[in-house]
Amino acid sequence: MMKQQKKLITFAIPCYNSAAYMDRCIDGLVTLGNDVEVIIVNDGSSDDTAKIADRYAAQYPDIVRAVHQENGGHGESVNSGLKNATGTYFKVVDSDDWIDSQAIIDVLDTLKDLISQNVALDLMICNYIYEKVHEGTRNVINYNNIFPSNEIFGWDNMKRFPPWKFLLMHSLIYRTELLRECGLQLPKHTFYVDNIFAYQPLPYVQTIYYLDVDLYHYYIGRQDQSVNESVMIKRIDQQLRVTRIMLECHTLPGTIPSRKLASYMYSYLAIMLTICTVFLRLSGTKEDLAKEKALFKYVSNCNNNLFRHPSTRFFRLVGALPRRSSNRITVSLYKIARRVYKFN
Repeated sequence: MMKQQKKLITFAIPCYNSAAYMDRCIDGLVTLGNDVEVIIVNDGSSDDTAKIADRYAAQYPDIVRAVHQENGGHGESVNSGLKNATGTYFKVVDSDDWIDSQAIIDVLDTLKDLISQNVALDLMICNYIYEKVHEGTRNVINYNNIFPSNEIFGWDNMKRFPPWKFLLMHSLIYRTELLRECGLQLPKHTFYVDNIFAYQPLPYVQTIYYLDVDLYHYYIGRQDQSVNESVMIKRIDQQLRVTRIMLECHTLPGTIPSRKLASYMYSYLAIMLTICTVFLRLSGTKEDLAKEKALFKYVSNCNNNLFRHPSTRFFRLVGALPRRSSNRITVSLYKIARRVYKFN
């Protein structure tokens, strides 16, 4: 029997009660043929998600696998996708998002070309698009002023990130074995774990390729989404948990091989701390204001390098201001940023 060729890329699709919209995501991937593997992870859904996943697996047995598990949250679904992945590269596509049909062909062709040249690529970066469907607006996030295009490079070749732009799960395609080697294990029953996915593996990455195509369409605007403002306030404890995991997974800058990467990671932590502060203030309860104070103390005690870093200036400023005035400033800046950058 002929040995089956190794898949070029695995797409993991976490699904929880996704029956109403998952078809669009999956249909855009199964047409790519045997170069790809699509792992649909049914995370204990109570609707028809499991049936739809099994239907695709039966219809495309060489491409699609359905994995059924007890509910463990988005992070555990990503863990399951990674555990079952056989592709050389690994990408997460959320079930309410979708991949551009032409851009993914460009991605596959580029990966094939690099493999044919025996290039060991650790990370491919592409653009993504915020799709605010109910507003009819779209915002393209590209990196063409940060990374060189169409060549292999390392972290020292990147330029400075602006304060509103970061590498997110939507923009990343990792080498599968790198994720396993770095010990990536996302926490169960926790939202916002995509930040860990876009942060923890970075120091293990040595070779990078930026393909300037608009690959990932990130749908935003559903009332039940984890980035909805009211939902983020309700789930602030999970945001805090993810932030602490990120704070603890690396010692900056000592364990980071590149000074530029360390600076970027400082900035990422700073924005996570700022987000926590903003939503604790938006909540305004006595309990959440106490959590903000505890977070400020935790950062100042556990990571002096971060606390003194210029990127955390706003976080430190808010913590030092009297409660009433800093609350007004924080909320005002949040509302301006939300309108400009459309992040929820």
